[in-house]
Amino acid sequence: MKRIVVTGGSGKAGRAVVADLGEHGFDVTSVDVAASLHPDDPTLVADLTDLGQTIESLRGADSVVHLAAIPAPNVLPEGETFRVNMMSTYNVFSAATQLGLDRVVWASSETLIGIPFERQTPTYAPIDEDSPRLPEFHYALSKLAGEVIAEQFSRWSGIPFVALRISNIMEEWEYKARFPGFWDDPTIRAWNLWGYVDARDVAQAVRLSLSADVSGAEPFLVAAAETCMARESRDLMAEVYPDVPIRGTVQGHQTLLSIEKARTVLGYEPQYRWRDYV
Repeated sequence: MKRIVVTGGSGKAGRAVVADLGEHGFDVTSVDVAASLHPDDPTLVADLTDLGQTIESLRGADSVVHLAAIPAPNVLPEGETFRVNMMSTYNVFSAATQLGLDRVVWASSETLIGIPFERQTPTYAPIDEDSPRLPEFHYALSKLAGEVIAEQFSRWSGIPFVALRISNIMEEWEYKARFPGFWDDPTIRAWNLWGYVDARDVAQAVRLSLSADVSGAEPFLVAAAETCMARESRDLMAEVYPDVPIRGTVQGHQTLLSIEKARTVLGYEPQYRWRDYV
């Protein structure tokens, strides 16, 4: 049984990842600054901005799933968001290489591709991993720095680092509560090309990333197979981004955040969609 440490295990994605890995036979340890309130899901409380605590948290693990972070802009002042995200990510990567873990899977972000698309429009759609990395705020900047650091740690150690550029994470209750409010005005969710991903599909992507045939430091966009909108994708693009070229075949409500690389390399296939709940 492989032991996996999940940092940020008390968070939105973390809870789904911890549950999924446990259901699939992994020995999971959740590490977070916030303890779980569920007695059957104990949490190792640790401050990952401290390297010593991070090393002790990862000791004995086979791999680490690093999800811990200030999850969005405007939660803390920008400099503090960058400091916490950067130091925790550096410490997890450093500890993983010092301890000789098999693999690091970690939460990068869709925001690296220029989200929100306010300063400039997308270069093309569907956006994929080859799109320019254009962080627009400090949270996204910390994710860019994390990807650059991962490349070097992987080069030094030979450990695979899998960066999941996760889209806007949703839980089941949010589909009925939130999604109908998006449909009348396509500009409301145009900031990320109407993308989303179910937390349970994030968990699937994480689990597959732990054993996929990956070397070096590789990024993967992780999104639902469809947009969050009732209108078709080409119709949305024609109204909001008429000058953005569409590459390849886009049919129906197909996602405009390409998951083809994740499908091909990881074997990822989204299982959850809002239409099944609304």
